[in-house]
Amino acid sequence: MLRFNDIADRVLDYSPSSDLELLQRAYVFSAKVHEGQERLSGEPYLIHPLEVAGVLVDMRMDAVTVAAALLHDTLEDTLTTKEELERLFGAKVAFLVEGLTKIAKIEFASARERQAENFRKMLVAMSTDIRILLIKLADRLHNMRTLEYVNESSRQRIAQETMDIYVPLAQRLGIRWLMEDLQELAFRALHAQVVEELERQLTTSREEREKYIEEVIGIISSKLSQNGINCEVKGRTKELASIYKKMQTQGIALDQMYDVIAFRVVIEGPSEMCYAALGLIHGTWRPVPSRFKDFLGNPKPNGYQSLHTTVIGPYGERMEVQIRTEEMDRDAEYGIAAHWKYKEGPADAPEDQKRFGWLRQLLEWQRELADPHEFLDTVKLDLFPDEVFVFTPRGEVMNLPRRATPVDFAYAIHSEVGDHCAGAKVNGKMVPLRHVLVDGDTVEITTSEHQFPRKDWLEFIVSGKARNHVRHSIRAVERTRARELGRDILTREMRRAGLSLSKLLQSGELEELARSEIRGGGANELFAAVSYGKIAASSVVRKLKGEEETKEEPKPVPMQERLRSLFTKRPSADASSEAGIRVSGQADVLVRFGGCCDPLPGDEVVGFVTRGRGVTVHARGCPRVFELDPERRIDVAWDAEVAVPRKIRIRVTSRDNPGILAKITNAISAAGINIAAVKVTTDEQKQASQSFELWVSNAKTLNAVMKEITRVKGVLSVDRVRG
Repeated sequence: MLRFNDIADRVLDYSPSSDLELLQRAYVFSAKVHEGQERLSGEPYLIHPLEVAGVLVDMRMDAVTVAAALLHDTLEDTLTTKEELERLFGAKVAFLVEGLTKIAKIEFASARERQAENFRKMLVAMSTDIRILLIKLADRLHNMRTLEYVNESSRQRIAQETMDIYVPLAQRLGIRWLMEDLQELAFRALHAQVVEELERQLTTSREEREKYIEEVIGIISSKLSQNGINCEVKGRTKELASIYKKMQTQGIALDQMYDVIAFRVVIEGPSEMCYAALGLIHGTWRPVPSRFKDFLGNPKPNGYQSLHTTVIGPYGERMEVQIRTEEMDRDAEYGIAAHWKYKEGPADAPEDQKRFGWLRQLLEWQRELADPHEFLDTVKLDLFPDEVFVFTPRGEVMNLPRRATPVDFAYAIHSEVGDHCAGAKVNGKMVPLRHVLVDGDTVEITTSEHQFPRKDWLEFIVSGKARNHVRHSIRAVERTRARELGRDILTREMRRAGLSLSKLLQSGELEELARSEIRGGGANELFAAVSYGKIAASSVVRKLKGEEETKEEPKPVPMQERLRSLFTKRPSADASSEAGIRVSGQADVLVRFGGCCDPLPGDEVVGFVTRGRGVTVHARGCPRVFELDPERRIDVAWDAEVAVPRKIRIRVTSRDNPGILAKITNAISAAGINIAAVKVTTDEQKQASQSFELWVSNAKTLNAVMKEITRVKGVLSVDRVRG
């Protein structure tokens, strides 16, 4: 167990002038306010802030950061106030602790919305001081190390959140060891069966690998030393998470993977020596074509620098070799923590501006995206580290997400260029806008004032910025059309009643009615609501004429009547309940499910009013949701009393082994699931792809059977196919 004296000694080792008295006071205060509290493991709660502080000491952080780590849960879990922290420990410590405190006392529609708003709050705070994020990452690391004490559902949720958000954030900050630890811990929690199988297979060849690593280290060290290059060579087997990701991406089994071993050469000397070392290694072993990356000439956005190459090593084994200087190695391990300067005000040096470009982009999105679900999905999409490096015609390097297109490139230059992108040249040749860019491409964009964002762009663009702008443009067009249609409908209804829309607008009566009907809305919002069927035009006219509903009617009836007038009813109450969905609490509303996402009971869902076709229900994370106008959104929920099986599809990729199809179908049948159809294809690599159509009653059952299928020997992946 880590003790305070251990933390204090390590801080003094790397920073003898640190304020030890501040740390002592923070420790004593934390011990006092957390007294009597326990973690799920049964240990005293104080162990947690001590361990978090220990992680930050490993990053060689300053005393203010370590003190804030010792106090990071005091505002949320004790009666401590911000004013008290400010008085006892100063404004900086209080600000850091407040930035880490989760949003409380606010009701959210779902846990996902709370997660999104907590992340949004942290994002705004960390833009002022990045140390907030460093403490949060350290906090998450210790929580992941003690995940075994959390129940299964919470363990899966926390691990998935870690993989989706905190692993990419650590990667963006360049703190490699922290990223790898978080990724490995999350992977082990999410894929326990896969981990068990991989470890079993790797254990059988552990001794051979260790001998191989020692042999290669000796060869590289000797070769470089003979040529006057002093260096340290390290070798290791790649992490299980990294190995599994590559197996999934390439569709191969472990015994088909060659470069599971990686070597790092740390050079004592200037960066030019790295290229000399690369030449010697390529002279010793044959390099694998297209497996060389120069992050010295083109550093990653987080400042990472290194040379990466894959060579055919001894005995024909593929192995990855990374070459970097001592300074680059330190930056690669500790990232921003290796050279962050704590100063008053925001980071404004040129290198800081470049390093935090991604953070400024996230801040722009958090201001633009009101929907927390859309914000979280956009953030997750653009935090992932896979990138492609392309060039402008002037030779400037642009970093884009993997599988980016010319439209993504255009939006990366400027939103105006993206909105009016009409064509593109790649390496001097005209290409379609959906052309996928690769490393080293030179891209030139042609614009036209007559070109505007199109809905089909969403099928191929991948960057968050591009998708955000295109969705916004599409919604703006849809909203304008809806307002025009609603205005026409209302004009005709008023004409029949002897009213004039223009006069009512001039007098302000319509604006006043709009404000009462639509909170914070005006006439335009009223027109849109009429168009989407949320408010009947006849109801608007009655209220303008002062013809209110009779007082004898019970209060709940208007809402029910409004819903029934909006949508075509089903023939009977029994038939209406077949969908298993309630719309604003009502069961007898015409409902259809989005074919793009095929939601199941248990999936988070959202409804959209579709004029003449009732309510269309989509899964909350469906990409189609973000293309639809938020004004058409309506509350929907699964009916707990109705269990209606729905047909969905899954795809199983496996080795083409005899009897494997029978084992997979047995796993499905054992779960009580009916199979509607099966399609099997095989390829030359002796892999099989099985597509199953299944009748499933809820998402929990589906997830359970997919987990069982992954346990079948020879199965490489199981995916749910939507749409």
